[in-house]
Formats: sequence, structure tokens, C-alpha cells
Amino acid sequence: MDYYPGEQVTVEFYRHLPSEGHELVILRVHSALGRVGDQPADWVTLFTADSYDTAYYRKEREEQRLSRVSYYEDGPPYFGIMPDFVKSSMKGDFQDATVIIMGCDGLKSDTMAEAFVQKGAAAVVAWDGLVSSEHTDAATERLLERLLIDGLTIEEAVTQTMTELGPDPSYGSALQVYR
Repeated sequence: MDYYPGEQVTVEFYRHLPSEGHELVILRVHSALGRVGDQPADWVTLFTADSYDTAYYRKEREEQRLSRVSYYEDGPPYFGIMPDFVKSSMKGDFQDATVIIMGCDGLKSDTMAEAFVQKGAAAVVAWDGLVSSEHTDAATERLLERLLIDGLTIEEAVTQTMTELGPDPSYGSALQVYR
């Protein structure tokens, strides 16, 4: 098991993540549905700890592999990973790993999950909307117990977790599986 604190989750961290050979990848990162102007887009963006700077990653920004994100309106900008980054900029293959996205909106759109599967992931588990940090932490802990200790399949583990803990009490979002 490898643990990377938030400040190490950079564009380059994501770029090399598939080549690390993990069977299970847990991303406890901010994520959000993308935006085009004032309208929601049909993709999910995973946040990095890299401050946004137009001097870096010009080609990947132009090709819509990286975007500008912030934690709140008018907050400091950071680079965000878009689905095309997963498909085209990540090195290696996930080799049937399971990817758990703990942040918001991971499965509000299938585009990010689809990108991980195209990059070799067996399954992606994520929330279909907003989720509080308390609820995603509790649900992920329960999910891992059901998956790793009880030996359930990923679908069974997600179903059991949702039965036991229910949707996020503040936002109503549910944990789902994408294959």
C-alpha cells in the first residue's frame, strides 16, 4: 500500500499512476462536474495540488486534458485532470485495478469512469452527486471492509454499503459502480 498526501497529488502524480501497478486505487480528492461558461458540462474533473499557471501544460490545456479548477468561487486556481488526460496523458495501464473516487460527482457523468476503464481499470466506484467528507469517509471505510475483509464483489460491496449507510444525508447522492 502506498499513501500520498494531498500536496503530492499533482499532474505528474496522475500521469504515472497507472504504471504503479496497484490493484486498488483510492482517490480522496476533490472532484466536480466540469463547466462550460455558466453551464454544467458532461465530464468530471479531478483536482490536483498544482497551482494553475498558463506557463505550464499548454498543449494538454489546449487539447482539453487539463483544466482550471478551484475549490470555491473566486478561490485560488489549480490544475484539474479531465477524462482525456486519463485516456491520452497517463502512462501505463491500470491492469484491472478497481478505482474508487471519493470526491463529489464522480459518476454524475460516466466520462471519467469510462476513461479509467478504457485505461485498463476493471471498475470505478464513485458518487453520483455531491457528498460530504464525513459521509464519503464512512462509506469508503465500510466499502473496503465489505470488499477486502468479507470478500464481496465490488457490486455486492457497494450495494451492502448503501444498504447499511444510505445516501449522503445532506445531498442524497449514492455510491455507484461503473464497469
